[in-house]
Amino acid sequence: MFSSAVNNKSIGHKFIKSDSQMLNQVYGTDDVVPYWIADMEFPIASPITAAMQNLVDRETYSYEFDSKSVFNAISDWNKQRHQLTLNPDNFVQVPGVLSAIALLIREFSEKGDGVLIQTPVYHQFRRLIESAGRTAVTNTLKTENGRYVVDFEDFENKLKQGDVKIVLLCNPHNPVGRVWQKAELEQLVAIARKYRTLIISDEVHADIIFTGNEFTSIIEFGYEQSISIIGSPAKNFGLNSISNGYIYSDNPELKQQINSTVSSMSLDHGNAFTTYATIAAYQQGMPWFEAFLDYTQANRDWITEYLTVQLPQVKFYQPEGTNQIWLDFSSLQLDSTELKSLLTQKAKLALTPGTWFGEIDENFYRLNFAAPLEQIQASFELLNSAINQLQN
Repeated sequence: MFSSAVNNKSIGHKFIKSDSQMLNQVYGTDDVVPYWIADMEFPIASPITAAMQNLVDRETYSYEFDSKSVFNAISDWNKQRHQLTLNPDNFVQVPGVLSAIALLIREFSEKGDGVLIQTPVYHQFRRLIESAGRTAVTNTLKTENGRYVVDFEDFENKLKQGDVKIVLLCNPHNPVGRVWQKAELEQLVAIARKYRTLIISDEVHADIIFTGNEFTSIIEFGYEQSISIIGSPAKNFGLNSISNGYIYSDNPELKQQINSTVSSMSLDHGNAFTTYATIAAYQQGMPWFEAFLDYTQANRDWITEYLTVQLPQVKFYQPEGTNQIWLDFSSLQLDSTELKSLLTQKAKLALTPGTWFGEIDENFYRLNFAAPLEQIQASFELLNSAINQLQN
């Protein structure tokens, strides 16, 4: 099912990850294998395709809204996978995850207010904050024992100053792959509660959790000033270009305020294809997703073993969740231009530059491994060859 990429390449597309103009703009060449977008290279679950095909075969696209069934499906899925109880009545549907974040920033802060992010972090966070006229306040993650952790002293100091109105949390964390533990989140929530700071938690990667780790939603702490963005089938089912975003809060006042704004802008209508696809994913997609998770965990394990044995010069941070791995090439002792040339011209890799995520050190890159293993293996062999040529 996952051993090869999508086989209907005769059908045209304009996927960003492989767009020639985009690749040339970012990497200076389109002769690269794209690992730079948090996407997947596999055919989606057949029940989703069947649901959308049924809609096409109906040949009628009258007004049709069924958010209730979507919310029920998301709630049932999270109860089964995470033992997380979500009230279907407490969801608000919006066009996408980024739309949700942008709307919430504007709704719960004023121009000039601070919104805290934990860098290195998904680069769109900063764009959404600054484009809204807010200030991105950085709580830089620190490393301990080979993994990233929250700098809680700095976190509290930033909230204590009074300028931060929102904490924008990424859980699981993109790009460093941390799945925040319950104790870590408890400490974070306790500090936010102390200063009455709103937490918005982007939980779009919530299902991509590898063995030995457990996802904990911000909703589980009963903090009244918290909002989750959970349930989008973008990352777990590969529906990035057709998925909605789903905002959730158990605080009736927050939920009502969000719902009123969304409704006033007619952002909650949805799209029939998205509705049918989402319901099919969460009601019938479990076997496919379990296989997908097993496959990408095996990819992760192959990469980390290969780097450990064959390329110890390349440091990595073990992903606990997400299909991204955070790589550090600093031991190669190349300047940024030389490193980019090595990766793109010699190894033919299109990786996401770490600087996009707010990382100061230009030696960091992110790689998406939701791709066929044989493709990944070929790419790492080429990288190995390029580094060996460099050092010989």
